[in-house]
Amino acid sequence: MTRERFIDLVRTEQEPLRRFLLGLCSGNQSLADDLAQDALVRAYVASGSFLGLSKFSTWLFRIAYNCFIDHCRKASYDTVSDESLEAQGVLSDDSTDESFRYQQLYMALDRIPEKERAAIVLHYFEDRDIKEIASIMQIPSGTVKYLLSVGRNHLKEHLSV
Repeated sequence: MTRERFIDLVRTEQEPLRRFLLGLCSGNQSLADDLAQDALVRAYVASGSFLGLSKFSTWLFRIAYNCFIDHCRKASYDTVSDESLEAQGVLSDDSTDESFRYQQLYMALDRIPEKERAAIVLHYFEDRDIKEIASIMQIPSGTVKYLLSVGRNHLKEHLSV
């Protein structure tokens, strides 16, 4: 794949990729941007191995999902102090209502397991079908359906509290 072709394909997928990662990161824009950048760098480096067996977007989202999983694994080894957790709840002076429009949804997404979150975000935020989600997450279609069902129930519980 040529550099120009890669750039053209990324241009069309950049915003959906960012939305996907923003949902996975529970609204944390800086983390979503960092993961998007990491995914795009990894994709560019591996662009020679893209054979076109799936859609480019499926391939790119799989790389982004792997970046997210890597981040989660790394984050589980990091320890966070009680003070930093408390500071996360403090709003900055320059925040606007628009910035927190989906805060309740993102907080609920943050409370469900990462696989359920990924399936929910891909299906409802990015309008991906079951087969494509299965390809991105590398799991059977039946498992995707299960994750969507259980994820919806978990979200209902967290949003109704």
